[in-house]
Formats: sequence, C-alpha cells, structure tokens
Amino acid sequence: MLEQPSVRGGFGLIESWNTFMKGILEFPTIYRCEDACPEHTVPYFSRQQLKAMGYYPNSEERRSPGLRTWHLIVVTRVTIFFCSLCYAVFESLEDIVELGRDLAFIIATFFILFKVIYFLLYADEVDEVIDGLQECYRWERKGPAAAGVRSVKRLHYLLFMGLQIVWMVFIVVFIILLISTPLWTQQNLPFHASFPFHLHDPSRHPTTHIFIYLSQCFDIIYFLMWLISTEGLSVAIYSQLTIALSVLCVEFRHLQQLCNGDEDLLRRELHSLVRFHQKIISLVDRCNEVFHAPLIMQMIVNFLLVSLSVFEAMMARHDPKVAGQFIVLMILALGHLSMWSKFGDMMSQQSLEVAEAAYAAYDPNVGSKGSHKDIRLVILRAQQPLIMRASSFPAFNMINYMAILNQCYGILTLLLNTME
Repeated sequence: MLEQPSVRGGFGLIESWNTFMKGILEFPTIYRCEDACPEHTVPYFSRQQLKAMGYYPNSEERRSPGLRTWHLIVVTRVTIFFCSLCYAVFESLEDIVELGRDLAFIIATFFILFKVIYFLLYADEVDEVIDGLQECYRWERKGPAAAGVRSVKRLHYLLFMGLQIVWMVFIVVFIILLISTPLWTQQNLPFHASFPFHLHDPSRHPTTHIFIYLSQCFDIIYFLMWLISTEGLSVAIYSQLTIALSVLCVEFRHLQQLCNGDEDLLRRELHSLVRFHQKIISLVDRCNEVFHAPLIMQMIVNFLLVSLSVFEAMMARHDPKVAGQFIVLMILALGHLSMWSKFGDMMSQQSLEVAEAAYAAYDPNVGSKGSHKDIRLVILRAQQPLIMRASSFPAFNMINYMAILNQCYGILTLLLNTME
C-alpha cells in the first residue's frame, strides 16, 4: 500500500464527509488554475469515497471489529432488500407494467448485490491495481515534457470528475423520484416489496410499514451513492491507464529535445520508457483479470435494463409519472454502458498512438543500435491495441455498444409486436 488512511476503525461523520468530497471539492481549484494538478489519481479518490462510506472490505479495513460488523450489516441489508423484491414479483404477474418495473429493479439490485460481494472477495486485488496506477501517476521527470504531462493529468481529472458530478445529479433525481413514489401513486413503498405476515401492509401493520419505508429510503440513498463510487472507481482505473499511455506519448515526443544528442542519456531514457510501457501493458492485463466478472455482469445487466426500461416506458406512455421513472432508468443504463464503451475506445486508440510517438523519437543520426532496437520494440508492442474486455466476451467499445443497442431495439420491437 502506498498510503495508509489516517483514521483506523472507521470515520467520524465529518471526516467521512470531507473524505468523500475531497476529490470533488478540488474540482473548482484545479479548473481555475491551469498549472494545478491533483495530488492523487481519480481511482485513489474513489477508493477513499468507498472507505468513507464504510464499505471497502479489504484485509486492512477488516481488521477493525466495528468495520467488520458494518460490512456484515451491509451484506445482510442488500440481501434482505433483494429477497423482498423477488418475493413481491409474484404479486405482479398479471400486470405487465408492474411486472416489468419489478424485474428492472430486481436486476439493478442484483447488480448491487453482486458488486457488494465482489468487493468483499476482491478488494485486495483492486488495491493492487490502484497502487500500481499511483506509481505510474507519480512517474514524471523534469524536462521539456513536464508541462505537457501535468496538463494531461489535469484535463483527465477535470473530465472524469465532471462526468461523476453529472452522474450524481442524475442519481439524485432518480432517488427523489423513487422516494416520492408513494406520494403520487397507489404504491405503498418506494419499491414494490413483500415481507412475511404482510408486514409491509400499512392497513395491517402501520408501524412496521413506516419502518420498512424508512429502511428502503436509507438503502436507496446508501447503495446508489455507493454504486456511483464503485463504478467511478472501476471506470477511472481504465481511464487512468489511458492517461498513463498519454504521458508515455508526451515523453516520447520530447525525448530528442530532452537528450539533445547525448546518446548515453538517450539510452537510459529509452530503457525507462520501455519499462514504463511494459508496466502499463501488465496493468491492463491485470485489470482485465481482476475485473473479469464485473465486466461480464455490467454488459449483461445494462443490456437487460435498457431493453426492459424502454419497453416499460412504451407500455406506460399514457402515465407520464410512471413512464418518467423508466426514462430516467433508461438514461442511467445507457449512460453507464456508453461511458464504459467510450473509455474502452479511448484506451485502445491511445495505445495505438504510442507507436506514432515512439517513431517520432527515432532519429537515425542519434543513438546506437541498441536504442534504435528499443524504439522498434515499443513500436512493435504498440501495434496490438490494448482493450478493455472480459475474455470470451466482446470488448467494451463504441462498435459493440451500437451492436447492443441494435439488439435492444430488436427485442423491443418483438415484445411490442407480441403485445399487440
């Protein structure tokens, strides 16, 4: 671990809030100052957000009895929440709109449950990736490339944090719609859920109904905000690899200017750049290995959510309030999938540009055969693009994203024709 949190055994409310908002609150300062550069990577800030929320169960956090208890509570709450939704689906079998709504939220809740269990099992492996990215982030030298490197890091931070802020706004709107559902519909709870002995029925058990309502409100807020941080962490890891490739390109393009004809310096710098390139390739492979299951799950869940939400929005088009929920859910699912696809495209494209940058560093009049061999090695490695993918599944890119949308449209058309 590169850095240890200053507070062990949990955060107080103030410390938790400051830690959660630290990466976001730096946004105005870095935006106003062109020379400013964040101290840490975006994945580091996202990991701190998860720790501030109390659920990042790596081996170090699990040493605290208080945090271990909270981890157990989180897993228990999301499991009960998921089971209550599944139990209620039998009451909606005769109403296609209500059934689709239940299925959409069951799929989304299952994804949250999956991520909760995933971090319970693989938080240490995620730490390994984040710490590797921290090492790459701090790999910078003085010289003509320094200003370009800092500019690349600053722009990446502004882009990603800006997207996360927009994503939070959408999530807040979605949370408000869900929590207020009982106020303008006949539904008694934000989510259609059932419990044994009809504990959710306000006419039979008004006290337990209020308790379940407040419990669902807490779960909605906590788990959706937690999900923003987990997804931000996952996507930011791949986008940070893209930035590492951009830094490598900047260093290659300024290499001849840095060495200024010094062959010994050129050879040392090339060795360093080759090792840096190899580290990035190794990190991409490690990321694909660590996030193998989440990548598969994200593709399946987003495909199902987009198909269901569009279908249900069409079925409930005569009820704008209900249709509005599904439209927001559709936007969230499409935005989620498109974000992954776009960042996957960016990483692949940037990995190919390494070859052009390395070729720009080649000067037949400067350098030995060994240094020229190092440049050829980088160019050869960069011919094969680095991709974000889970083996045996398609890569995350815009081409496959459009293919998924076409499949969703085909399913929607089939369902509508069947209903008619």
